[in-house]
Amino acid sequence: MKFQFKTIIAALAIAFSFASCSNDDNDATNTITGEGSIGLEFDNVFGSANLILNTQVNTTSEGENLKISDAKYIVSNIVLTKEDGTTYTVPKSESYFIIDESDEASQTIELTNVPAGNYTKVKFGIGVDQEQFNLGATGQGDFLTLAQDKGMMWSWSAGYKFVKFEGMFTSATVATDTEFMVHTGQTGTDYNYTEITLNLPEQATVRTTITPDVHIFADVAKIIDGTNKVKLTDNNMGGMGAMIMGGANLPLITANLSGMFTVNHVHND
Repeated sequence: MKFQFKTIIAALAIAFSFASCSNDDNDATNTITGEGSIGLEFDNVFGSANLILNTQVNTTSEGENLKISDAKYIVSNIVLTKEDGTTYTVPKSESYFIIDESDEASQTIELTNVPAGNYTKVKFGIGVDQEQFNLGATGQGDFLTLAQDKGMMWSWSAGYKFVKFEGMFTSATVATDTEFMVHTGQTGTDYNYTEITLNLPEQATVRTTITPDVHIFADVAKIIDGTNKVKLTDNNMGGMGAMIMGGANLPLITANLSGMFTVNHVHND
């Protein structure tokens, strides 16, 4: 009987040892290490419709009909948040991009050297932050040339255009196609840079072998037709066109940008 008891104890000890080794092996296997890549795809829409430049008629809730010829905005200072709350900040020198509806290649931002992990949030700025601008023209690197080529500068002294939204419009009181221009950026002492934080509907699982794609809808209607309603008709300068580049409407439009972006889905493949 005593022999059987010792045999049982020995068998249990061996089983526990194997279980411990197995658990250790599993923990080692499940540890997320290395670096990978992630894509942020900005899909421009107008309400529930895909945005089509120049030909599509888009109607706002205020009854204005827009034919959009140009839709661009600067995305900057990208920060990714993991499920445990830790963050990865894209290096500042690599974190300035222009999303251009007329340039399909610009609409997906590929981030490399991202620490592997399960990401649940993405944060980014719209525009160029004042700290970066204060570095001067020589401190902007290649991005200054890109912004100039894309028409996203007024001048160096006037600064960047954060959002460029242009086209033609009509309304109940504007019968013929009339030009509109909406630009955000620095005006006087108002800088109008804003940051957006989006929760992901499912985790983006960055791995050395998995490159997630975060599909973001950007509803350009919200630029003037968001929480704040800014009518082009009310800004039509004697029938010469609606040009919103400053004044009381600009902070209203900047505030609207917070509701412009939503994550539609995440691909993990």
